[in-house]
Amino acid sequence: MPDQLKPLRGIKVVEFTHMVMGPAVGVILADLGADVIKVEPLEGDNTRRLKGSGAGYFAMYNRNKSSICLDLKSEQGLATAREMITRSDIMLENFRPGAMDKLGLGYADMSKSNPGLIYCSLKGFLSGPYEHRTALDEVTQMMGGLAYMTGLPDKPMRAGSSVIDITGGMFGVIGVLAALQERHSSGRGRHVSSSLFETTAFMVGQHIAQQGVLGEEPPPMSVRRSAWSVYDIFTSREGGQVFVGVVSDSLWLRFCEEFQLDDFAANPDMQGNNQRVELRDVIVPRLQALFGDMDKAELMARLDRAGVPFAPINKPIDLVSDPHLLQGGGLIDVTLDNGDTIKLPGLPLEFDGEKAAPGKPLPHPGEGGRAHMRLLGFSEPELDNLAAQGVMLAD
Repeated sequence: MPDQLKPLRGIKVVEFTHMVMGPAVGVILADLGADVIKVEPLEGDNTRRLKGSGAGYFAMYNRNKSSICLDLKSEQGLATAREMITRSDIMLENFRPGAMDKLGLGYADMSKSNPGLIYCSLKGFLSGPYEHRTALDEVTQMMGGLAYMTGLPDKPMRAGSSVIDITGGMFGVIGVLAALQERHSSGRGRHVSSSLFETTAFMVGQHIAQQGVLGEEPPPMSVRRSAWSVYDIFTSREGGQVFVGVVSDSLWLRFCEEFQLDDFAANPDMQGNNQRVELRDVIVPRLQALFGDMDKAELMARLDRAGVPFAPINKPIDLVSDPHLLQGGGLIDVTLDNGDTIKLPGLPLEFDGEKAAPGKPLPHPGEGGRAHMRLLGFSEPELDNLAAQGVMLAD
């Protein structure tokens, strides 16, 4: 990766995380050029061995990092962890409340030996009555109303991705970068905390505001009253599904012109969006019949020509063959533990039109650890001694 695509080059990060939220912070910092080392138990992060819906966690959120396996239950392993934190710019952790303090690895202890340390804690809850609780993405989706807004009226459903873990991690990155900027002038670090519950609250804030504006409780999105006249999924002749959204008056006119809906365009009762919303029971059935006589490819081509937002209804795996992601460099080849290679989404950012690409593969337990430890100033004899005593796995 060229240096100009590494805005965080030279920044050293030590990561004590598992599952999604913490590793998401680490992978974003790593893709932006930071040197990130993941500290794992001697047997490796348990996330590596998850099955079912958790099987992709490790592969997605741990590329571009080094790994070291440490026995934090041993005095020497714990001392090594402390020294790593002392020599790093940023420390990440997402263990249960108080766990790092009990190990002597909390912010109060570590900031004494490293005043410039930016210490990022990824938790279930920020300060308040719930701060002692352990949370999960799904727990806070339920608590925060996101599951209610996602599901059916009598059946709350979690979103189809770990959206709160990931977004909470992104807020963690924002806090870390803000603290890093402040450190340029103050010379001191900060304890940055991001949480699942407060992230969920931020995500559903639009619905709280909606109730304040309209004076009525918003229903789940599955049965919502649309804000636009055309904001629906339509089925093409061969059974393919396409979402279509006509979200402005100018788009409406272009839409009507493209599909020869001259009577709609000329109808004085359909000139404004709010007027058209009241006539959805007239508009939508007409479009369902019209689009049902078209091939999916033709329908999408005409929507594209009119400049109308549209989307085919895809599955996640469909993205690995998406021409835009392929040609634009939005997919990264990642080799899995079984030796297979899969294309996974890269960081959704560009710098001067170029995307940052990982410089390291997904690490095996301990892979790249020695090189990173040398970067932190550990000598080869020190590393040999830790390995010989069985408190460290790094190669």
